[in-house]
Amino acid sequence: MNIPAEHQTIMPYLILQGASKFIDFTKNVFGAAETSSKSLREDGTIMHAEITLNGSTIMITDEITDWAKQNANLFVYVPNADETYKKALENGATSLMELSNQDYGRTCGVTDPFGNVWWITSVN
Repeated sequence: MNIPAEHQTIMPYLILQGASKFIDFTKNVFGAAETSSKSLREDGTIMHAEITLNGSTIMITDEITDWAKQNANLFVYVPNADETYKKALENGATSLMELSNQDYGRTCGVTDPFGNVWWITSVN
């Protein structure tokens, strides 16, 4: 099996309304990096784009008639859940679960402006 170096065995592929703004959200909140594989449709919407978050790839496209919006629940480890939670709220996310200490780490949940749920955790 020959997987491209920048890919993993399983990667989420999100179909969103406002894919470009979603990419900005992930950059501002999680420090995501956009890869060079962005393709646009004639109308300027995103046909395909990829971001990486600490070595993990998320693929993104804007919804079209044949491919309706599909949101996801994403679990993400971050260096500091408190800081990331604050950044998420500052960038339009809504709180789903307040910050708390659990056996598996400091954790919280937010829904981003695009309908995706992010379970944000940092290990103690």
